[in-house]
Amino acid sequence: MKTKLLIGCFLLAFIVSCKKETANSEVKKTEEISNISVKSYSYDELKPLLEKKDDKIYVVNFWATWCAPCVKELPYFEKINKEYASKNVEVLLVSLDFPRQVEKKLIPFIKKRNLQSKVVLLDDVNEDVWIKDIDSTWSGAIPITIIYNKDKRKFYEQSFTYESLESELNKFIN
Repeated sequence: MKTKLLIGCFLLAFIVSCKKETANSEVKKTEEISNISVKSYSYDELKPLLEKKDDKIYVVNFWATWCAPCVKELPYFEKINKEYASKNVEVLLVSLDFPRQVEKKLIPFIKKRNLQSKVVLLDDVNEDVWIKDIDSTWSGAIPITIIYNKDKRKFYEQSFTYESLESELNKFIN
């Protein structure tokens, strides 16, 4: 009887320590992901980011992790962000991913791809309003890009190569 009790105590201690270890590893996963945050915006909150009137040139790309053409062109925006920062160019990546998937899909995607551009989430169900407000010709398909400065604005409902993106950006620089 004492042997069964002793074995039961060891088994219980083992199970508790395993659960504790699992809980600790879950906390570590959360901590690893938590160093990346994505701010959620309604369209009314995002709109000022699409209409700045300072001396910068803004490259704003609307994309989603589930959109293959969007994902394909992301490295080009990252390269623009890196190579043109000294020329007063700012890249903003506006994710249209589902808000409930930010922690499970968007943040791990950002981390895996080591995205350095600013990423925000547009969380607004009134797409009939904001799609037409962003550009009256927008069909609603993604990816789309807006390049603008205080004097000029251009809307692109297309995918880019690096060369075509750089060419369009240079029209704002020169």
